[in-house]
Amino acid sequence: MEPTMRMNGLILTAAVAALALLAGCQKQEEQQAAPAFPPSQVAVVTTKTEDLPITNELPGRIAATRIAEVRPRVTGIIVDRVFQQGSMVKEGEVLYKIDPAPFQVQVDSAEATLTRAKAVQLQAKQAADRQTQLRKSGAAALQQYDDAIAQLAQADADVAVAEAGLATTKLNLQYASVTAPISGRIGRALITEGALVSANGTENLATIQQLDPVYADFTQPATDLIRLRRALQDGQMMTAKNEASVQLILDDGTPYAQKGKLLFSEAAVDETTGQVTLRGEFPNPDSDLLPGMYVRVQIQQGVEKNAIAIPQQAVQRSNSGQSQVYVVNAENKVEFRSITLGRTVGNRWMVTEGLKAGEKVIVEGFQKIGPGAEVVPAEWDPNGKPAGEAGAAQSAQADGAKPATEQK
Repeated sequence: MEPTMRMNGLILTAAVAALALLAGCQKQEEQQAAPAFPPSQVAVVTTKTEDLPITNELPGRIAATRIAEVRPRVTGIIVDRVFQQGSMVKEGEVLYKIDPAPFQVQVDSAEATLTRAKAVQLQAKQAADRQTQLRKSGAAALQQYDDAIAQLAQADADVAVAEAGLATTKLNLQYASVTAPISGRIGRALITEGALVSANGTENLATIQQLDPVYADFTQPATDLIRLRRALQDGQMMTAKNEASVQLILDDGTPYAQKGKLLFSEAAVDETTGQVTLRGEFPNPDSDLLPGMYVRVQIQQGVEKNAIAIPQQAVQRSNSGQSQVYVVNAENKVEFRSITLGRTVGNRWMVTEGLKAGEKVIVEGFQKIGPGAEVVPAEWDPNGKPAGEAGAAQSAQADGAKPATEQK
């Protein structure tokens, strides 16, 4: 009995050992057969130093370069409005007509007065000539000669007065046609036909605004100007004197097509706001910019040398708010790097600390990577598909090329 039980125990032990050996071999084969995960594909940008413009975006308002009020120079009744409201007018173009009849009568009267003065002048000149001849021959008295010369001088003065009176009446007749003092866009008519206007009155017939070019008045904190001057003194920037580029951003966020130039910077600072007033001039050929319109002004105040900038989407944030990026080292492994950011330049962040030129910063493909992970870097294409989508598309294309039996 005992030998039989011992034999069964040996057989059972051997069977268990065989099963364990078989299971180990099978597991080893499975492990050998299981494929290793390939390195993840990531899109990177290689950092480089460049000269970046220093721009500030400031609020501002559009103002006309010239504004003129149309006013009458003579007193009379408005008989006609010639211009179309809201249209473009040219300097010297007739806008209103005042009744010219009274001024024409004055011109006729002044012409008659001048004719009479010239007739008296002619008579006085003839008399003075006769007295001069008689004086030379000794036949005229001295008193008669002096009287003739005096009457001629008086006649000459009367002619001059009459000529001035005629010029005045002609000028008033000319002023009966109210013209545009400047070229620009005229607003609505403030006076209608039949209204009495006065040369000494305060009425404004219309307003003309010159809208090409236009001004953009904006303000900047005085501290920004101080910081800019310090940077210039330290040699951190290079800029051309009196050459500042100005760009307008409209209220809907779109940039204005025409670039402008900076005209001046007021030396005085507003005591209540601490702002410095600046003014830019912009072409406005299509009258897209109207006075009073709110805009944002991007003013380039210099250029920063040897700056490094990376796409905004490459920047990660820690729980404490620290800016961080993934960097691919020389061994194609991922490193986590803390950086210090400066200002934004378009859709990029300027990096002040933490990166140097020639490093590869990951922009796309963060899903399957971590510190120490091996990756396959490729240069980032801003207009291309994300790295994950591109890899999936390539895998799908490769799977589609396989036979149906292999896909199963």
